[in-house]
Amino acid sequence: MKVLAVICARGGSKGVPRKNLRLLAGQPLIVHTIEVVRKCPSIDQVVVSTDDPDIAEIARKNGAEVPFMRPKELALNSSAKLPVIKHAVNYMESKESYRPDIVVDLDPTSPLRTEADIEACIKMIRDEGAGNVFSVTKARRNPYFNMVEIVDGKVRLVKTLPRPVVRRQDAPQVFDMNASIYAWKREVLMNNDSIFLERTRIYEMPGWALDIDSETDFEFVEFILKKRKA
Repeated sequence: MKVLAVICARGGSKGVPRKNLRLLAGQPLIVHTIEVVRKCPSIDQVVVSTDDPDIAEIARKNGAEVPFMRPKELALNSSAKLPVIKHAVNYMESKESYRPDIVVDLDPTSPLRTEADIEACIKMIRDEGAGNVFSVTKARRNPYFNMVEIVDGKVRLVKTLPRPVVRRQDAPQVFDMNASIYAWKREVLMNNDSIFLERTRIYEMPGWALDIDSETDFEFVEFILKKRKA
């Protein structure tokens, strides 16, 4: 089966300016994702979708293809992710005569994933009947136990059960989407506008496998990477 990896790397960033090019453990952030995806035996094509010439240059130098520059309307702060991935697939099919069976989206801001994580998600689609898969971590807070909201001026639990939950371990298990890995059968991706579908499955990763969205996240991920190499 043909497997296309798409790395979406926009030039703009609010939380950490120019974060996709910022040095993390000695190399640009995006390079960590390119390097790990190139180790995956199931993936035969790696494409970076970017609107930024500097990101494109770094990506090419490190073994990824940048066959197009992302259109401006898909590179705004308000741009949704699924149209960006579909655009990459459409381009590869119409311009490069490459039609994947499976599409994997790997965000550069999640550099703590491993090739084993990526291969496991692909396997869930290729061998286990999933239509799409995304990665998660166990949530640190639980809407049935210690997450609250304010409705009409009153504070209440986000979710309730017929019987009150008095211990966290008695609450239903919930997960955080950690934005590390998304994978689809090609038809599932191209024919839907949601990731929550009939045959959606999740792949659990360790709690420290987070998505970089702030300076604190950046420092924490750098600490983890240095500990790995020690």
